Amino acid sequence: MEPDNFQPDDFPDDLIDALIGVQRRLRRRLRQQIAPQLRGAEVELLRLVVTRPGIGISDAAKDLHLAGNSVSTLVNQLSRQGYLVRETDPADRRAARLMPTPAAEARIAEWRKRRAELVRGGLAGLDETDREALRAAVPVLRRLAENLHEEAEES
Repeated sequence: MEPDNFQPDDFPDDLIDALIGVQRRLRRRLRQQIAPQLRGAEVELLRLVVTRPGIGISDAAKDLHLAGNSVSTLVNQLSRQGYLVRETDPADRRAARLMPTPAAEARIAEWRKRRAELVRGGLAGLDETDREALRAAVPVLRRLAENLHEEAEES
């Protein structure tokens, strides 16, 4: 439901296009720099497991907004590549806990480093006013993401 003061215009589409454009360009540049290439969903799962070692597959699926079988497929692929290890959950022997390997931790650290370098380079090409506008927008974008997440859970 739209608030009474909301004026429909092109802003939502413009915002989405801008965010997707930034993400797409970062992904392409990172793919060129880091081999072997991992797909976006694989990187997101690795990032999650590195951040939350021991997370279960169903919790990972919920956090990533993916189906459980999709996450299981990703886990199988990343396990074969030496990035993830499944450990039996001591509280529930039927459940698996995902643990990152040292290779995964190194891969994600390198990915974060390169991503930050790319963004720093892009920011350096902007004037101070634009950099400040982006800095101020970060908390708002986080709240927008939370609002979108909450709406998805309510549906």
